[in-house]
Amino acid sequence: MNKQDFDFDRLIDRRDTHSFKYDGLQKVLGTDEVIPMWIADMDFAVPPAVSKAIIKRAEHPIYGYTFRPDSYYESIVRWMDKRHGWNIEKEWIQYCPGVVPALNMAVQGFTEPGEGVILQSPIYHPFFHAINLNHRKLLNNQLKELEDGTYIIDFDDLVEKAKEARLLLLSNPHNPVGRSWDEDELRTLGEICTANNLLVVSDEIHADLTLPGHHHIPLASLSEEIASHTITCISPSKTFNLGGLNTSSVIISDPEVRKRFEEVIESLHLGMGNLFGMEASIAAYNHGEKWLDALLKYIQGNIDFARSFLKEKLPGIGMSPIEATYLLWLDFRKTGMNNDELHKFMINKAKVGSNDGTMYGPGGEGFQRLNVACPHSIVEEAFIRIYNAFSTISK
Repeated sequence: MNKQDFDFDRLIDRRDTHSFKYDGLQKVLGTDEVIPMWIADMDFAVPPAVSKAIIKRAEHPIYGYTFRPDSYYESIVRWMDKRHGWNIEKEWIQYCPGVVPALNMAVQGFTEPGEGVILQSPIYHPFFHAINLNHRKLLNNQLKELEDGTYIIDFDDLVEKAKEARLLLLSNPHNPVGRSWDEDELRTLGEICTANNLLVVSDEIHADLTLPGHHHIPLASLSEEIASHTITCISPSKTFNLGGLNTSSVIISDPEVRKRFEEVIESLHLGMGNLFGMEASIAAYNHGEKWLDALLKYIQGNIDFARSFLKEKLPGIGMSPIEATYLLWLDFRKTGMNNDELHKFMINKAKVGSNDGTMYGPGGEGFQRLNVACPHSIVEEAFIRIYNAFSTISK
């Protein structure tokens, strides 16, 4: 592999490619005069093997209905074993067009309107939609924030919430607070859920983005009993920047749970899949590991820079410890700005397009989520803009 294949410093112009991150700025943030660091996709070229696989398939001039070959499932089985130490079987894997659709399908397939579904805010906002838009009862087991900005699960509250719930939507690793839940935490959560016959939908889309020095643990890998109460959602989309190819997988070891989920997939006629997403997934899992290892080191460098910059230049802005993902969870509460003022400050003054913390529910007030999966020069420019904007209003 040549060094230039892993050139994460390369600036790639994404405008006029129907990129939601760039071409959707005016619609979403009201201006395109910001550095887009909001939606969670990366500004890096995909692994070379992925591009080659897509181009090779595109050279055939017919893009008709397709099916997933054994190589699709085998690539996932190998990846989960090698990368996460989880030995799964081909038969456990069900295709799904995305992790968010999988959350909604699980809510629809395993609960009835009015029944309780647990989430743990602050959390990725589609979790709320999966509950509210499907007319289920939202039970918020809000995370507890420690003095250093680390978040932990409130297990006392979870025990109470579990008594009136049918389903728990878990973010593992957690978006947006960056936790890679450890074995003790996951085991305790799993035991509470099994004791209450509570099914867990574990969104593990960021599993491969666990940062150096940390280790992702699939919830279902802990025991057969916990696995029998777990639906695991994975995808190469965040890992390899394939969000536009709508390809993910749902791993379910329990036959009855798997059968019910498959029925929901079939009822919506979503099982056919995406031809190019399939090719990209196989290539990424089979040939993308060295690229991923280099990527994680690069992202860690961006995170380290951000932490040092804030400590030196903007000590009034906090930053939660990040164990996984490429998303910073920045704490602006000491600045004295309310949520509306903070959102306008980031867009109109700093000209940095971030996600407002309030969209992640209770506990997100006063925070901003910032995506640093981009060339280091862009991260530097963004933080300089934030610093200069604060310098202006402090005069």
